Amino acid sequence: MRIGYARVSTVDQDPDLQIRALKQARCERIYTEHASGVSRSRPELVRLFDSLRTGDTLVVWRFDRLGRSVSHLVEVVEQLRTRNVGLESLTEGIDTSSAAGEAVFTIIAAFAQMERRLISERTRAGIDAARRNNRPWGKASKFHDSEIVKLVQSLLREGSLSKADIARRVGIHPCTLYRWFPGGEADNFQPTPTYHRRQKQRAQR
Repeated sequence: MRIGYARVSTVDQDPDLQIRALKQARCERIYTEHASGVSRSRPELVRLFDSLRTGDTLVVWRFDRLGRSVSHLVEVVEQLRTRNVGLESLTEGIDTSSAAGEAVFTIIAAFAQMERRLISERTRAGIDAARRNNRPWGKASKFHDSEIVKLVQSLLREGSLSKADIARRVGIHPCTLYRWFPGGEADNFQPTPTYHRRQKQRAQR
């Protein structure tokens, strides 16, 4: 299925231009958002992600309609890749179903990996500095708590709540849920080394 996403910054702006373009691009369903580019609240984007299935294509009028920043756009693209969902930008003329579009996707993924490595290096440096000064480091993820993990797994298996509702109930962003549970599947939990370390520390207390 081809699913469109249109966004305008304020309620006074008209999304008709984007919607017409998305309809001409054969989108069967269109989600329209009224939110500024820097806003973290994107309920329609969350609903859209909940509706995506393997093989779908997400269509946007322009890439800047999708991501609130370059880093956020990279995160969204990575989420689409892991779920085998295509991405098409009408203005930039990029379609991941084509060879050229797939190449762009690969480049974006490479930048995402580079960004993760840089963040990891900065994180390690921060941890080392904190240890040298006997200071605690960082904020523990919700998913470092095994009870939270079990709760989310139970809710995912039950299927009565959307992924967005589950994320709100736990107090996290839906992208975080998909990062720890690829595809939003209860059995796909992917713990980090920090998770294992914290569980080992709790067991030793």
